[in-house]
Amino acid sequence: MFILEKAYAKINLLLAVTGKRVDGYHQLETVYQSLALHDTLKLTKITEDRIVLTCDDDHLPVNEDNLVWRAAQKLKLLYEVKQGVHIHLEKKIPVAAGLAGGSSDAAATLRGLVHLWQLPWEEEVITNLAAQLGSDVPFCLYGGTALGTGRGEKITRLPQCPPFYVVLANPGFYVPTASVYAALRPDDYSREYDLAGMLAALKTKNCRQIISHLLNMLEPAAFRLHPAVKVLKTKMNTSGSALLSGSGPTVFALFASRAEAEKLAQVLLRERYKVWLTETFQPHVVGGLPND
Repeated sequence: MFILEKAYAKINLLLAVTGKRVDGYHQLETVYQSLALHDTLKLTKITEDRIVLTCDDDHLPVNEDNLVWRAAQKLKLLYEVKQGVHIHLEKKIPVAAGLAGGSSDAAATLRGLVHLWQLPWEEEVITNLAAQLGSDVPFCLYGGTALGTGRGEKITRLPQCPPFYVVLANPGFYVPTASVYAALRPDDYSREYDLAGMLAALKTKNCRQIISHLLNMLEPAAFRLHPAVKVLKTKMNTSGSALLSGSGPTVFALFASRAEAEKLAQVLLRERYKVWLTETFQPHVVGGLPND
């Protein structure tokens, strides 16, 4: 028996840092949005009582250093599962790119194993376990459009974002999330921002207002560390809809027209950037779990 799970990338339509916490993390208010771009996980029961992870990307670890392995191990221990699993991960989401690829893979692992091992879906328990794995993992359990508070792990579902075509471009290097947060200065996040305006725009499906409220307070730190990312955003911002995704280095731009999105994608490809053309996405939730 096997289960297939899709792990969807995300962008942050708004990411505001509101202060530094006593635990060392930063306090956030962020609006998450899922994308159609996804990894795929195949989870298969095996006779041995162990976790076996394989991946089509040879650069990724396939042991406890991978969030997928850690998610499976935590769930196995929590529910005292005596069955084993082979998880094969097919990567499409770029690694360490601000798109929550690893977090989404971990969330998909939890969803898939609940089905495979026929465990109860105890939302609070599973969400708490997800938060232990990473700040973005609780959002990635469900995807769609949502508000994240705390360090991003406290999730409130929001009205579905209207459809956008999304151009993603990456300068071709990795940026560890911790390095960007470490480079943050208080004046990077002391300015005002309009979360209420973004939430109102989502509620009314006003695409222009959504674009006008795009914000990421991590941009100054990321641009100081990697000026090439600022150059990339400038190239993509002709429509005024470009923004750093998460801690970067991927930059996204939103379009109502596929033709306009394809035009920008072609320009960036000619300049040797890594480029993906995708769209916003809303998983279908059935019985408490996303179902495609």
